[in-house]
Amino acid sequence: MKVFKFGGASVKDAGALQNLAQIVATQGGKQELLLVVSAMGKTTNALEQVYDLAVAGQDFSEPLEQSRQYHLSIANELFPKQENPVYERLEHLFAQLQQQLPPYQEESEGNYDKSYDQVVSFGELISSVIVHYFLQEQGIANTWLDSRKYIQTDNTWREARVDWAWTERVIKRDLPGILAQQLVVTQGFLGGTNNGLTTTLGREGSDFSASIFAYCLDAEGLYIWKDVAGLLNADPKRFAHTVRYRELDYQETVEMAYYGASVIHPKTIKPLANKSIPLYVKSFLDPSAEGTKICDCRFDKLAPAFIVKDNQCLVSFSAKDFTFISEKNLGTIFNALSELRLKINLMQNSAISFSICTDFYEERLHRLIDTLQDQFSIHYNTGLQLFTIKNYDNDSIQEITQGKEVLMEQRTRTTFQVVCRTSPLAPS
Repeated sequence: MKVFKFGGASVKDAGALQNLAQIVATQGGKQELLLVVSAMGKTTNALEQVYDLAVAGQDFSEPLEQSRQYHLSIANELFPKQENPVYERLEHLFAQLQQQLPPYQEESEGNYDKSYDQVVSFGELISSVIVHYFLQEQGIANTWLDSRKYIQTDNTWREARVDWAWTERVIKRDLPGILAQQLVVTQGFLGGTNNGLTTTLGREGSDFSASIFAYCLDAEGLYIWKDVAGLLNADPKRFAHTVRYRELDYQETVEMAYYGASVIHPKTIKPLANKSIPLYVKSFLDPSAEGTKICDCRFDKLAPAFIVKDNQCLVSFSAKDFTFISEKNLGTIFNALSELRLKINLMQNSAISFSICTDFYEERLHRLIDTLQDQFSIHYNTGLQLFTIKNYDNDSIQEITQGKEVLMEQRTRTTFQVVCRTSPLAPS
């Protein structure tokens, strides 16, 4: 039993889907295989644009039609016979999507994220339908599965929490019998509540979806197909010289994902580690290449890993009465951050101030300030980058910091982090 996960780049056009079918035929076989697919190309971004226009009460018909034509053009290349049922399914899905986009003028604050999940989820539904019918066209029998009926979550919209007991019970009940007959195609990123609403697992959450299925099915391995040769020590789009890791252990990978390594979703590793299921990061451009294996293993020394997070915000709190930053003060700040779902990427305190680096969400930041401004003086900088080096050495620190304005720096035995200014925005 294997689980294959294909991201947006690996299903972005007709050629990519032809390559996917070849990988399935040569690398996975036709039974005991579950495919988890993401939305095609940049569809999630496109649907976010459509949704935001709808929320603002503006005309969203043009970008919605562009998304429809994008998917239909892929279908037209893959299915020479126009009577293929894929077209009816696609029109039905776009009609359902249209129904989720009433031209309302204002969206109440509490429902924005809820409606977001109902809209943006169509990217994965549409993609999986096209993959399902194309594999059938290629003679690969498969069953299309609605993952929202199997990954049950709470209603924490846009970052739903999984009900593991319910999810595992239903997957174990239904899927082994299907997989014994033919492979299964399903969606990443999506879950469902017990009253039938759609949830999402966080941006790039398709890796996590694949991990959930692998865990519940006791898979022999999870294979994530990427446009890179494996798990690299840096983003090749940012760094000229990169190194591929042949193997990594679960803990090292979790820490790299936590700090923002984009190849693996942060929640992916824990379910696999709990059952010692290996994760293989493979190139869909060169399927026979070795890639990276993540498993229980040990290393004496690893090449430094460089991780960059853009669009960061540095926020500093100091007590208005000039008292020390106490545990009580910190508890107040942490509670507010938790309520607003602002994740701390780096933190540091002095006697009278406490500073955090977090992803910049303008609306959440202003709500944080409104919540805490009576107790604290608050200053912030935006337009920043957070650099993390795992397994750093002096040369790697020099490479990162040279020529940059450093606003905050921190190091432990194995990890170096620094917040740098990337634009001349003044502090607020």
